[in-house]
Amino acid sequence: MGEGILLSAADIDFMVHGVFSYELFGQTVWITTTHVCVLIVMLVIIGFCFAANRVVKHASEVPGTFQNIVELVVEKLDGMVGGVMGKHAVHFRNYIGTIFIFILVSNISGLFGLRPPTADYGVTFALGIMTFVTIHFNKFKHQKVKGVIKGLCDPWPIWAPINMIGDIAVPISLSLRLFANILSGVVMMALVYGLLSKIAIVWPGALHVYFDLFSGAIQTYVFCMLTMTYIADACTTENG
Repeated sequence: MGEGILLSAADIDFMVHGVFSYELFGQTVWITTTHVCVLIVMLVIIGFCFAANRVVKHASEVPGTFQNIVELVVEKLDGMVGGVMGKHAVHFRNYIGTIFIFILVSNISGLFGLRPPTADYGVTFALGIMTFVTIHFNKFKHQKVKGVIKGLCDPWPIWAPINMIGDIAVPISLSLRLFANILSGVVMMALVYGLLSKIAIVWPGALHVYFDLFSGAIQTYVFCMLTMTYIADACTTENG
């Protein structure tokens, strides 16, 4: 693979690199290692989805190992969304399930030698913007313009600018939290391999499990939990 896409103990480099460039409307556009890693993650998820779809279509009364895994994933994701969003869960379980799986696979991709795509702020900020748009679309849909204005002026109209800043800060806080936590793990592993390269054999695997798997799973859950909370709040009206 290209420089910076796969990580190796011999030559660790966790920076984002350009893989190749092309001209578009007179501008040079770079395809970076982040784009390649995102593509790999997407291909893995798409492959899993095709395999899951095939298994579900030919489901047996006595499920096999893969069918059990698929059913477990769907059941747990539905339970998580339903427990937080209540009656609104049916409308958002596909969206929450998709970003949950994408973020989780991205975070744990470091276990397989990739630079986690979520260690690039361009990826996490895009996820934050998607959530921001979803929140405000549903806020205007359920609360109407009158309800939105009333919420901005709560408890007094003088608080409207502060409430607006709070709304604008949502995608920034969501994206920075995820980005900073994943990047910190990337940097820590870079220091381990850079300073202890001669003895960094086997035992760094335990650190990878913590930073990539444990921390990655927690940050995935936090991002999705906050997303569900914000969206559920946006869908709430005076009548419930």
